[in-house]
Amino acid sequence: MPIITISREMGTGAYGVAKELAKKLKYTLVDGPKLAACAAEYGLSLELLQAVDEKPPSYNTVEDRARAASLNSIELILLDLAKKGNVILYGRGGQDLLQGCGNVLRLRFVADFEERVERFAEREWIDPDLAQELIRRSDHQRGGFIHFYFDRDWNDPLGYDLTFNTSRLSPGAIIDIIVAAVKDSQLKEADSWSADEIENTILVKKIETALLRSEELEYRPFRIEVEDGQVTLSGYIGSEQEKKAALKVAAAIKGVESVVDNLHVVNYREYKEKC
Repeated sequence: MPIITISREMGTGAYGVAKELAKKLKYTLVDGPKLAACAAEYGLSLELLQAVDEKPPSYNTVEDRARAASLNSIELILLDLAKKGNVILYGRGGQDLLQGCGNVLRLRFVADFEERVERFAEREWIDPDLAQELIRRSDHQRGGFIHFYFDRDWNDPLGYDLTFNTSRLSPGAIIDIIVAAVKDSQLKEADSWSADEIENTILVKKIETALLRSEELEYRPFRIEVEDGQVTLSGYIGSEQEKKAALKVAAAIKGVESVVDNLHVVNYREYKEKC
């Protein structure tokens, strides 16, 4: 059965739909509580999970890189669960994380702003003005996460297969549409090759995480490509010593059979001094 991803604005009622949909399809709902239950296995404390979850990463300091590595660990949880199949990935950029997979039904939930505020205020028993502020902050944070981490506009309709306006459609009608959509033959046909795509993405994330955590190099974003166990590292790095360290880190990851060096050394410190 296809993987389902859900992107949502706060206050749309998407979570209730996701829970009912999971029951109807007998899927596992991968939400906050599910991530929390898996966190320790991936070396994440609950405090760290909450600190980095759906927040744009930074790579400036050692602490920033540690937080970015923790965000990668969250993605590894999502990918490992997606690999098992029959899952709903709730939020966390699932539609972008699995962008190369053809067996993913990508859903988006929106609603009128005023209705979102009213729904959220009633659910949380808070003042509507506070609800309005929290929703605006949430939209900014989630949109910023997708833009920074996946270089995509959160509101771009081409990032989703179905978009539901919960101000216009009932939860029951939405669930019926989704249940019909998961039976699409194109999604089923993509199951066979999508498993390899997920495995490659898992390997990329493991390499990226190890590079972020390495004390031997000053991390800069690399381009990491994987095909049949062969890894290609591309990008710019500060010294030959760091280059060797990066290649060594990548080669040490289980599942990597060979590493192709496409890294270019640039002396950033010397460049800064000249500027």
